Amino acid sequence: MRSTTYTTMAFPALYLFSCLFVLGVIGQYEWQIKDAYDEIRFKYNKVTKDNCEIVHDKELFLPENSVSHKPDIKDVNINPVFPNRTALLHIHNTALSRSFFWSYILQSRFIRPAINDTYDPGMMYYLLSTVADVSSNPHVNASAIYFSPNSSYSPSYLGFFNKTFSRFAPRTYRADDFNDPLHLERISTLNTFIVQDLGAVVPDTSNDYTSKFYRTNNWYKLWLPDKVAGRHDTKTTYQVKIRYANNTNETFTFHGPPGADEIPGPVKWTEPYFDCGRSNRWLVAAVVPIADIYPRHTGYRHVEYPTYTAVSVVEMEFERIDINQCPRSAGNDGPNKFANTARCKKETTECEPLDGWGFRRGGYQCRCKPGYRLPYHARRSYLGEIIERASSEIYYSSFNCLKIGWLQKPPVQWEKAHPYIRELYLSRYYEYKNFTRGAASLHMKKLNIHEALHFITTMNKESCKAYNPQELVLNGDIPYGSKEFFVNEARMAIRLANFISLFLQVNDPKEVFSDKRVPDHELTEDQMIGETLALIMGNSRIWSAGTYWERNKFTNRTYFAPYAYKTELNTRKFGVEDLARLNETEDLYTNQEWFKFLQQRWQSNFDALEKYNMKIKLRFNLTGLHQRKFEHYPNYYRAANMDHGYWTSPYYDCHGKHPMWKVKYAVPFFGWDSSKVKLEFKGVVAVTMDLLKLDINQCPDKDYTPNAFKRTHKCDQRSSYVSVCEFFDCRENLR
Repeated sequence: MRSTTYTTMAFPALYLFSCLFVLGVIGQYEWQIKDAYDEIRFKYNKVTKDNCEIVHDKELFLPENSVSHKPDIKDVNINPVFPNRTALLHIHNTALSRSFFWSYILQSRFIRPAINDTYDPGMMYYLLSTVADVSSNPHVNASAIYFSPNSSYSPSYLGFFNKTFSRFAPRTYRADDFNDPLHLERISTLNTFIVQDLGAVVPDTSNDYTSKFYRTNNWYKLWLPDKVAGRHDTKTTYQVKIRYANNTNETFTFHGPPGADEIPGPVKWTEPYFDCGRSNRWLVAAVVPIADIYPRHTGYRHVEYPTYTAVSVVEMEFERIDINQCPRSAGNDGPNKFANTARCKKETTECEPLDGWGFRRGGYQCRCKPGYRLPYHARRSYLGEIIERASSEIYYSSFNCLKIGWLQKPPVQWEKAHPYIRELYLSRYYEYKNFTRGAASLHMKKLNIHEALHFITTMNKESCKAYNPQELVLNGDIPYGSKEFFVNEARMAIRLANFISLFLQVNDPKEVFSDKRVPDHELTEDQMIGETLALIMGNSRIWSAGTYWERNKFTNRTYFAPYAYKTELNTRKFGVEDLARLNETEDLYTNQEWFKFLQQRWQSNFDALEKYNMKIKLRFNLTGLHQRKFEHYPNYYRAANMDHGYWTSPYYDCHGKHPMWKVKYAVPFFGWDSSKVKLEFKGVVAVTMDLLKLDINQCPDKDYTPNAFKRTHKCDQRSSYVSVCEFFDCRENLR
């Protein structure tokens, strides 16, 4: 009897709950009906690491339009990239950069004389390269290189000439080290990485990433296997002019991924997928193909053809990607699953997305439409997070803007001002009455922004010769916001610096292993040229990049500094010079301000460097049917982060390869000393960007804010205010 009563009472409650679920009331209150966000959130929460192996394949993927506003290489230098898409742009550029490097280094063997050995990087070079991709940016969750079957040549095993790995796929992903015994703090550092060779599997099984039984290998299928019908010389070629330290020149042409002007472009995106059995997270990947001349070492060049032999895959966690809930508009017209899920009052307000919210509701604000203003009690635009949490009573009675009854508008027909009116305005903006031109305009007590910008924007390679070098260096408060605007470019320099530090500290060329495996050789000249070249080829905002080694720190070289540059924006021709050939005192790179600053800063104390932990697993042998732990397991290395770099003052490069206003970011790298007891400074990686790409901010700000252009707006503060934004905007004051 008790059991019957319980069933009778429980059934209506269960039925009512089912009805509510079908009707779609998912929000906190009844007025919030089910929408696209609830649909994706349900799919997101449904799959976990415990059930991902038994759910249907389709449930491991989210709709492709779940990620909107994906960076497009054809659009990067035309339209601005939204602040909430800089992380996606970074994995886009990183995957592209790695593709250029591997394509270059795999084909650079044709530069050197043919010997009975390959000039390819060793197995550890691949593994540690993926580690640097992840460690340089906390937004990157994983990085990998997947080779086609029997397409990867390696010098890492004895007697391995002209042989290939059946499968080879070095991959690194970020581990959750909250309870990891590596450290006792019991906090998540985001600095522990799982490094594996995913090619060490039995072929044609569910663990084989090339197999049709592998359920989430869409990143592999986007480009591989490369099937070319008809002619095989269809791969895009890129040209590099190299000038070595001994002043010998060479022009090297290599095949690479598709160009930015081709359709499709070089970068393809995967739909969000659950990385089952690996990192067990929802990821989104940027995928770029890697080209090589295949097959190798045949002795008959007519049968060797360029083909895509691998793909570079850089992944980001889906939960970190901001969603755009605003209605479709000129800036939100693409495929967007979450469009029009914002809860702004469309009659009086308009939606504006915010950055940093990730995959959760409320990442927007409701601003007043033109002709409307905020009520007196509201101090700022209505935040979406507050609106989403409001009850129906509060929602329907609040979050509106009031109509403005009176506006102060400029005259329809502009006429020359009366001398009295002109003097009135000049007394208010006295910097326009008594001002200087040229370089002195940047040193006025109150900046005349028109003269300052005129001096900066009209400078060219001819007029710059009339100024002394000191006048071509701007104040440090001119590039305000450059650290945020050029953050992706700085992280690419950090990535290379981290890799060099990692390779010098982990790889030992003299180490002896018990089996046929041999350690990687020391870093070569071609590898450093390729790494430096990949910085400018993978990021269109980087105009030049250099890897500057300290004296006697590079193998068999006193000075070594490969410097890569481009002379025009959209090009397939690049230049590389070894700046070690410049031996004049004023030209020597070790005497430059940024090099000396970092050299002196990191002379002895290295405690502030970031510590990264790794758990590396290699293939058991050259056949690679399963994995085993690396001899040093776990291990770690120390490297610089963003705060350890150095931003130079803006300067005009009058005698450079491409004269322009530049801002440079330099970051150091480190290795063991000769006795392998302590770290030592090994050199610097530096990248330069175009200063004129930076937006200025004329809004009011604190006195201590290092912004030369603050308070240079012309808004009438009696009837309007300046919104805090990159492009200043005069808005009506409260009446």
